[in-house]
Amino acid sequence: MTCSFFWLYCFVPLLFGYGFAASFLSTHDQPYRTRFHFQPPRNWMNAPLIYKGVYHLFYQYNPKGVTWGNIVWAHSTSTDLVNWKPHSPIIHPSRPFDINGCWSGSATILATGRPAILYTGLDPRNRQVQNLAFPVNLSDPYLTEWAKSPHNPVIFPTLASHINETAFRDPSTAWMGPDKQWRVVVGSLRNQRGLALHFTSRDFMNWTQSKNPLHSVEGNGMWECPDFFPVSKNSTIGLDTSTPSGQNVKHVLKVSLDDTKKDYYTIGRYNIAEGKYVPDKGSVQNDSGLRYDYGKFYASKSFFDSEKKRRVLWGWVNESSTETDNKRKGWSGLQAIPRTLWIDKSRKQLIQWPIREIEKLRTKKVKLPSTVLKGGSVHEIIGVTAAQADVQVTFGISDFQKAQVLDPSWTDPQILCRKKGASVEGGLGPFGLLVLASKGLQEYTAVFFRIFKAHNHKYNNKYLVLMCSDQSRSSLNNEKGLDKITYGVFLKLDPLHETLALRSLIDHSIIESFGGGGKACITARVYPLLAVDADACIYAFNYGNESVQIKGNAWNLRTAMIK
Repeated sequence: MTCSFFWLYCFVPLLFGYGFAASFLSTHDQPYRTRFHFQPPRNWMNAPLIYKGVYHLFYQYNPKGVTWGNIVWAHSTSTDLVNWKPHSPIIHPSRPFDINGCWSGSATILATGRPAILYTGLDPRNRQVQNLAFPVNLSDPYLTEWAKSPHNPVIFPTLASHINETAFRDPSTAWMGPDKQWRVVVGSLRNQRGLALHFTSRDFMNWTQSKNPLHSVEGNGMWECPDFFPVSKNSTIGLDTSTPSGQNVKHVLKVSLDDTKKDYYTIGRYNIAEGKYVPDKGSVQNDSGLRYDYGKFYASKSFFDSEKKRRVLWGWVNESSTETDNKRKGWSGLQAIPRTLWIDKSRKQLIQWPIREIEKLRTKKVKLPSTVLKGGSVHEIIGVTAAQADVQVTFGISDFQKAQVLDPSWTDPQILCRKKGASVEGGLGPFGLLVLASKGLQEYTAVFFRIFKAHNHKYNNKYLVLMCSDQSRSSLNNEKGLDKITYGVFLKLDPLHETLALRSLIDHSIIESFGGGGKACITARVYPLLAVDADACIYAFNYGNESVQIKGNAWNLRTAMIK
């Protein structure tokens, strides 16, 4: 797996050609194809960029099939990050430095305003090398033609630098220091130590490896798709990658762990003079650390939107279906909804929220009046197109006495969500939403909360919120290999003093859920047989012993223009 500006992997029969419109496929024939998430019309779907007011999505694409391979850099543009227009692919394997593959990378806007792409190529010896490409016509806002540098490869593994030449990929967006030198990191591996190798350059063409990596961690394997960027400690406004370190700036390092196919990030301090990044105490890149998304979400990449002064995150969402199903559908994989990123007021984690432009797709609004959900009750949300919707609800709890005491052995939230799924009665919870549900509830995906009383020092004897996305009942299809995993995370939120809220974006076969105003996110892929299109429903539910109050809004969402 490799990553880049934008990552997607989609597939469709080559015989129809790249411009084949997804609208050609009927809803009946393609019930799981999304309507407002970016995905190419077919086949296996790499980097983000804004230039002259136009957003560019470059992504890894297989024009020949629905599995990974034959990768080119495809290209689409947008003015709003929601509606997309396709262009011809910009990078193909064609030269010795990339003849065996054009893999992921990143885009950087140089000091002159000229965009540049650094990407990983596979040479005739199958070494992973880093290459450079520039747009041919800077007056073209759509950047439809790119040329590879005659100096490629510009960064390559050598025995002297002890780089693993088969684990050396995915250059990050570059940043410039006060000394006018560019910096970039490349993901790598030495034994089982994950590495973000650090390189510097004055001209973006000739690169020198630094003595030490930017950061490394023993025992968690290959680091793919490293992303390194600053965040403001006191504002939700995004920062350009070259923003200098300072008293009001933190830095974020995100890596995608090839061994687990999960994205982890840390928040910490960056010493540009030493070329070293040090995570804050307690901020770690392993299973006890922070993730952008606790569901199906990998190879993420952020970019600075200079027009709207925000940092925007993208992530690749793979299928949960079998390879046979993917070939039958003719496509595989899609892009999660772009999310705006900023640091939480605690300065210990990031907040994520769907970009505001997604709200342009809202049509009919259904108000959910304040309703008390008694224990064991289910309430249908009527009037919204349940297969293509945006639902935002808040939950009120007046009595916490029935909260179950958290067993000290319940340390893994995903295992806990699996043991205590949506159908398991509790004290405070489970309560939440049943989405992509059939009328008789034979099928549903449950996104819900449970509240525990934590009697231990680690949680300061406070109430602990568990957020789950339970796919165990998502489909009557029991085909071997279908992934119906249950996801979970402990939400860093005090329910006594903070609003417990849930937002779910539902798009036929994908559910992106944001808990606590974006403190935790879970993405699920599901394939119901009954809860399809007009036959899908949404319910609010409470299977706990204590009543909860619910209120909120739901909207139908139009289909985005994605060609």
